[in-house]
Amino acid sequence: MGTNEFWVICDLRNDHFFELSLKVISKAYELSRLVSGKTAAILFAPVHDNELNKKIERCINHGGDLIYIITNSAFDSYRADIYSEALFKLVLNKSPKIVMFSLSDFSKELSAIVARRNNSGLIAHCVDFKIKDEKIIASCPSWGGEVMAEITYSNNVSTSFATVLSHELKSVEVKGVPGTIQKIDIDLNLTSKIKLLSHDAETKCHRLEDSEIVVVGGAGLGSLEGFGLARDLSRSLGAEIASTRPPILNHWVEEERLIGQTGKNIKPNLLFSIGTSGAIQYTAGIIGSKNIVAINRDRNSPIFQIADIGIVCDAKIFLPILTNKINELTMRKLTTAICQDKTSKLEHGIGAKIRKIRESHNLTIEDLCQATNQSPEFINQVENDEIIPSVGFVLRLSRALKVDPSAFLRDEEKNMIRDQRIEAFTRRTKNYSYQTLTPGAANEHLRAFMIAIEPMQSHKPVAYKHEGEEFIFVTEGDLELTLGNKPHHLKQGESIHFNSEIPHKLQSLSDADTKCIVVLYTP
Repeated sequence: MGTNEFWVICDLRNDHFFELSLKVISKAYELSRLVSGKTAAILFAPVHDNELNKKIERCINHGGDLIYIITNSAFDSYRADIYSEALFKLVLNKSPKIVMFSLSDFSKELSAIVARRNNSGLIAHCVDFKIKDEKIIASCPSWGGEVMAEITYSNNVSTSFATVLSHELKSVEVKGVPGTIQKIDIDLNLTSKIKLLSHDAETKCHRLEDSEIVVVGGAGLGSLEGFGLARDLSRSLGAEIASTRPPILNHWVEEERLIGQTGKNIKPNLLFSIGTSGAIQYTAGIIGSKNIVAINRDRNSPIFQIADIGIVCDAKIFLPILTNKINELTMRKLTTAICQDKTSKLEHGIGAKIRKIRESHNLTIEDLCQATNQSPEFINQVENDEIIPSVGFVLRLSRALKVDPSAFLRDEEKNMIRDQRIEAFTRRTKNYSYQTLTPGAANEHLRAFMIAIEPMQSHKPVAYKHEGEEFIFVTEGDLELTLGNKPHHLKQGESIHFNSEIPHKLQSLSDADTKCIVVLYTP
């Protein structure tokens, strides 16, 4: 026979998850009082948790009558196979009335495993509970959030399980009675063949509630690929991505991104609502937005009743066009800022703009180095506003973002790029080892040189790369061309053609000068 205990599995991974667990404890406390039961907080604690006592106190202050502490070094790693083994044995020993979890990817997996092993019912995505005739009845969104279903458990189950959407629950500080703490030893006897290779903390994102711009995707986007178009738009705007319930149920986006009565309430300056019908459960979460742009192909969709701007179209066709135009405008502003005044480095904040572009597109410093043919030191100097990059840098950045440069470059900026090409050409031909074979072609895309490399010497001390293609023909001596990490030995009369964006290095292997004809094509 089961006990009358309402259990809450506390998520100790970080403060955010623990706060959500405290909300569930408050709800469990409220329910337990309806049937003269008790609320128990379950803490699977790593061996060295210096904050454990504080967490226990907070659990008691939020309604925990009983605190069960299970300590094991295996809990250092948050793996469902380990936690499910411990929880299953604990449930088998004590038979609580219900085991509740704050909803997360981890708790979804954990609750499903233990419920199945216990041959019990599991109700997922609960937003509220009530008790009728001593039966627990859960309220859960159904039909894409259009209706709220009431679900209960069968009579022959001793312990029930539930995952709870805890974002909108109230965290009530009410002391449990008497707040008893009990340490429990469990022999895990783990036989799992799973091996953790590595783990990294998730990149911390801005809170949806604090974001100035939010893009919300709905069921109308149709698929994970369609939802990706909304993500692309959010990156271009430097916005946060959010969602109605159907994309979350389809695992296109994480639970933390839910907007509405059962999710988060937001008040951004600008909100794009894409492929959302405008159900009251959703619009209750966005009604405080200053400007709402709705995109839906159904002109009768309720979302248009609250939108400041309504666009009736197929989002899958419209979004790529809109995203590209925003990218063009971003590049246009960046290019204008660079060209206005090269002496006012700190006033333009160009570096901050570039950093925002990089981060919103999930590019690392290394990604930007690769895209722009620059060093990490250069990128850091640019982002810290220590130097102003050239228009050519913006040109390469735009290509990395798949933006057509001709769409945002003015004639004067195109001339600037041409002048930079001439300047680079002039610097190169001043070097004793270069002899131009195409006089007057400084501003052309195709140019040819005769290069002389001293005996057994490198043409340059380090590998270099640039946009375009390169053709090398050896006229005298022996040449070693290193492409990436692979060396190529060319003798007199031999040639090679390669993508010049691959890092490359030239070295003479002769006792006399090695000479070669180099033809460069740059876009």
